[in-house]
Amino acid sequence: MVHEYPAPTPPVNKPSQPIQPIPSTVVPNKPLVTPAPVTTWASLSSWASEHGVDSPHRIPDLPVAEYAVHSKNGTMVLEIGSREATWNGVIINLGFAPQFIDGEVSLHELDLEKNLEPLLCEPPLAFSTNRVIVIDPGHGGSNSGTHSVLNGRFEKEFTLDLALRLKPLLEAEGWKVFLTRSADTDVSLTERVAFAQAQQADLFISLHFNSGAPDTTQAGLETYCMTPTGEPSTITRNFADPWEENLPSNAFDPENLQLAVRIHSALLHGTGMQDRGVRRARFIGVLRGQSRPAILIEAGYLSNPDEATRIESSVYRQKLAEVLAQALKPDEDKK
Repeated sequence: MVHEYPAPTPPVNKPSQPIQPIPSTVVPNKPLVTPAPVTTWASLSSWASEHGVDSPHRIPDLPVAEYAVHSKNGTMVLEIGSREATWNGVIINLGFAPQFIDGEVSLHELDLEKNLEPLLCEPPLAFSTNRVIVIDPGHGGSNSGTHSVLNGRFEKEFTLDLALRLKPLLEAEGWKVFLTRSADTDVSLTERVAFAQAQQADLFISLHFNSGAPDTTQAGLETYCMTPTGEPSTITRNFADPWEENLPSNAFDPENLQLAVRIHSALLHGTGMQDRGVRRARFIGVLRGQSRPAILIEAGYLSNPDEATRIESSVYRQKLAEVLAQALKPDEDKK
């Protein structure tokens, strides 16, 4: 389970004397330029035509207005008035709910750029020949994470065990693998980010297990990546969510989403977990400062007796490791 905090806001240095305005000047015979109006919503049909994507079509016989958009990469299904969408059957979350505007299905331009375009239009995430990955077993040392509803065993134990199982499997697929911790030790969030930078990692994946305690019914898989600048997060957990914040990880918005969807889909199909969606969040410290595609996985609920039973099984953790390793194979190796 993630217990993360946003980076502190730097202090504002106030000038000791008022700043005098700079007088404006007018250049003779030069017309004033009026900035173009900012458009925040766009017709999905027009966007699809411009990007070589099939026109959206209404899905019949449903009580809600759902529209499917198809490309050679797959199919996105959108619901009017809902931020929740699906990509090839996997739940993803938009920044803004689609709307009808002037009789057209319309999406916020940031959703078109940051959610639809990477999945519908761009080639899948490619891995380099010399592949370096940092696997981050969540928590450790005095930071125990959550605990199992069955017998109190700590999250930190299961994340480390999963990472140690995953490492040789990835190495067998040609990855150079580094773990942020290989024992029950404290590692700060900033140290985890700096470690990935020092290894010049191509990818960063943080492993966690979830909790809804005292609720024992919540279950399923959640995968997190950074919220794009200008959009609200899917989840904030009562932390600040400054839409205008531009973080280092935002330079990898398309790759973050592609990696999250790839891993999330593989885990769903490989384990049968309930789909709680690919989610966007700014409060996760190990993602904020990354200079590479980075995601965080919540691979089930230790507060749910059924899922805790599975997570406590070494056979199941081995299965999780195998599915993750398979998902990180280059596509040409899967053929």
